Amino acid sequence: MMQRLLVLAMGACFAIPGFADDEVQLPAGSGGVDSQVEHVEEAKSPFSANVSLVSNYLYRGISQTGGKPAIQGGFDYEHSSGFYVGVWGSSISWLSDLYTDSKGASGANNAGLEVDTYLGFKKSFADDFTYDVGFLRYNYPGTYPAGATKADTNEIYGALGYKWLTAKYSYSLGDTFANPNTRGTNYLEVNANYPLEQAGVTLGAHYGKQTYQGAGATIATGSLTYSDYKLSVMKEIASYELALAYSKTNASPAYTVLGRDLGKGTAVLSVSRSF
Repeated sequence: MMQRLLVLAMGACFAIPGFADDEVQLPAGSGGVDSQVEHVEEAKSPFSANVSLVSNYLYRGISQTGGKPAIQGGFDYEHSSGFYVGVWGSSISWLSDLYTDSKGASGANNAGLEVDTYLGFKKSFADDFTYDVGFLRYNYPGTYPAGATKADTNEIYGALGYKWLTAKYSYSLGDTFANPNTRGTNYLEVNANYPLEQAGVTLGAHYGKQTYQGAGATIATGSLTYSDYKLSVMKEIASYELALAYSKTNASPAYTVLGRDLGKGTAVLSVSRSF
């Protein structure tokens, strides 16, 4: 069902203009002695949607698609109070790949979709500061072999931003991404997105540290803890966002599946649209 919604969203993004930017033209002469034409911007809708195509779906520096492309999309509701709720999905392959690689010991033998559901509260204060707190659940529908740990993961998070800098901390409430006994696993990240307004380009830089906790923090092939780094450039062209990024991690061989290093240095190209 989610894949069908993603396809519909993609079709809509090419056919429907962004409704938040629509304007209403009033008849000449209304509201002024000079009979000037006025334009009144419509109130911004609390609902929005997005769709993306990426050459490689990286999450926290680790490929979720074995280095292959993915289609992604989501829907959001944001209230003027700062409350928001949404759903986002992407095609994936890592769970099925893990099942094949481990001959059924872990992973899922039929799982090609990630569906994230989330809610939170985001607000600005003191002009240049923002804060964001919320809950995020990663859902991985699929068929799992007996004894395997499901990949579904619950996290709470908090972020603090200042102008174009943001620091965020995410904390896992239980088993994390199919790894049992990893409650307390956390991810600390710092992001910078600096706009070059005259060029219409945004430069990005990212550093993150995924720290696994508990008895499951280390497996036979190495530690699950690692750091990731990314540099990116984004430009908006005719309502589309085009981005090019380079990402790299120091992940151990624990992240090598079917002979592919999922955390190796790689470039990613993406095209996105919100409406």
